Amino acid sequence: MKTDIELSVVLPVFNEAENIPLLQEEIVRVLGKEIVFEILYINDGSTDDSWKVLREIARRDHRVRLINFRKNFGQSPAIAAGFAYCAGEYVITMDADLQNDPADIPRILDKLKEGFDIVNGWRKNRQDKLISKKIPSFFGNKLVSFITKVKLHDYGCALRGFKKEVVKNLRLYGEMHRYLPAIASRMGIRSIEIPVHHRSRRYGQSKYGMKRTFRVILDLISIKYFLSYSHKPLQIFGGIGLGLMGLGFIAGLYLTYTKFFLQQAIGNRPLLFLTILLIFLGFQIITLGIIAEMLTRIYHEGLNKAAYSIRETVGFNDENFNDRP
Repeated sequence: MKTDIELSVVLPVFNEAENIPLLQEEIVRVLGKEIVFEILYINDGSTDDSWKVLREIARRDHRVRLINFRKNFGQSPAIAAGFAYCAGEYVITMDADLQNDPADIPRILDKLKEGFDIVNGWRKNRQDKLISKKIPSFFGNKLVSFITKVKLHDYGCALRGFKKEVVKNLRLYGEMHRYLPAIASRMGIRSIEIPVHHRSRRYGQSKYGMKRTFRVILDLISIKYFLSYSHKPLQIFGGIGLGLMGLGFIAGLYLTYTKFFLQQAIGNRPLLFLTILLIFLGFQIITLGIIAEMLTRIYHEGLNKAAYSIRETVGFNDENFNDRP
């Protein structure tokens, strides 16, 4: 479906009732009348007055579209919903807490028009606490860059720009929104990172805490598997399995030599049990790899289940809304 909307701004919302009206004013003022745009707010199960505030904004501005989740699914599903139902040729994502500056949107849009597929924001002068935010973020970004081989200063910045054809081919789960540049790298995209403004939080409380660290680490393991082995899982499982079987085989040769050439008893040796364990464990891991290979093929041949559930929408044409995903 061809659209005349040039830009979609995607904003996940979770308990940001005080920030939303100010953010809406800033975005409209920055984009002005020269750009045909839409603003998609995805209410991620807010428990404050966010949905009420959003409905009032949508009533006054026809460019605002609303998606209301049945419960809190998380930022990645919220962004995924925005990607699925946005109509613009270019897509901007940002947080709804006023810490991202809408004044950076035109600069990001210019870079997209230059030919870049993804423009990543870099909070070079980050206005957050040093111990709980900046230091963990610094080491986290180094680790993610090393593992994914996509080097960025700031993986946690929500302010990013995308071309439409990129976001329509992305699927997000868990906390994987922060790894979007790495996930998209499999598509052969051109990306760039530019410094953006970052502001102190004015209202509300941060939704990010140290408890997310463990989930982020697990998702990082998933990303590494996704980038390197999602199309060939047998290579990683098979490699481990063959390695274990190889060690078991070498240990078995040593025990055979000890038994028949040195005439020594091996029945009570722990190495005998370790040898049996290595061989059987290696065989089981290879079998697991074959199962993973089959599941991967099933996945790539048509699994299309969303990671969220929508209760209500506002501002969408029903026919177009149903056709977009």
